[in-house]
Amino acid sequence: MKHKVKKAEGNVSTVKQFVLLGFSDLSNLQEFLFGVFAIIYIIIIIGNSLIIILTRLDPTLQKPMYFFLANFSLLEMSYVTVILPRMLVNLWTQDRSVSVLGCATQMCFFLMLAATECFLLAVMAYDRYVAICNPLHYPLVMNQKMCVQRAVSSWIIGIPVQIGKTATVFSLHFCDSNKINHFFCDVPPIIKLACGDTLVHEMSVYAVAMFFVVLPFMLILASYSKIICTILKLPAASGQAKAFSTCSSHLLVVVLFFGSATITYLRPKSYHSAGVDKLLSLFYTIVTPMFNPMIYSLRNKDVIAALRKFFLKK
Repeated sequence: MKHKVKKAEGNVSTVKQFVLLGFSDLSNLQEFLFGVFAIIYIIIIIGNSLIIILTRLDPTLQKPMYFFLANFSLLEMSYVTVILPRMLVNLWTQDRSVSVLGCATQMCFFLMLAATECFLLAVMAYDRYVAICNPLHYPLVMNQKMCVQRAVSSWIIGIPVQIGKTATVFSLHFCDSNKINHFFCDVPPIIKLACGDTLVHEMSVYAVAMFFVVLPFMLILASYSKIICTILKLPAASGQAKAFSTCSSHLLVVVLFFGSATITYLRPKSYHSAGVDKLLSLFYTIVTPMFNPMIYSLRNKDVIAALRKFFLKK
């Protein structure tokens, strides 16, 4: 397959700002979209904040599993806050311009938080693996110090790589257009605007995605392979059902997040289209974080009990 190279016509001008096209093609639905995304943002903030409060206040939730869940909820709020407020401003004011620095900042934080999510989901899978496959060693392996170290590692592991990746992308020359056909500053739509040979940059996107998406997913897959084998060996059906119930919520989140992210970043460039990219990105950046609190609360008896106690006290 031939790699297309955009050539600059004349002098390459320095881009001072970008324009996020977002959903500008849906001109009659701007107010409706603003209302929908505003409600989604409120749901995400309230739902995840509630999980953090419950895991801090309820003694029954003082376990490694819920410590990681609180971290995950904080991550989800940070994740959508990088994207949604800017999108809401664009929809409300119809001013879609964003400075190069603002765009680079948004991309950098998005990439760092996305990397954190990948590895935090892997750590949560490992926690379930130890709890089910090695229950006698669980208090030793998942002690408070180790939990904190694993959580902190998940938060910081992507920082240097993603800062470097952002700097590399914005060192490109943009000679075709400054209009980003997306609702936030993501790597693929910005590379599309660059002139010259971008093959090396595109390959580096694949390499980074392989490390931050495929590697954690393989670790999760390995953990759940062991978990499923162990569960199937349990003698009682009730024990199997209980073990599956503790993992099903996390597994559902993994499928939702990694499924859409993998299709977005690892499918061939020839299959990319602005509409599909926006739809997939919308799914793993906004829709999935909205459903995560509901997935974890509605499918977890401990969280439901803690939620009931919390509101009864209030």
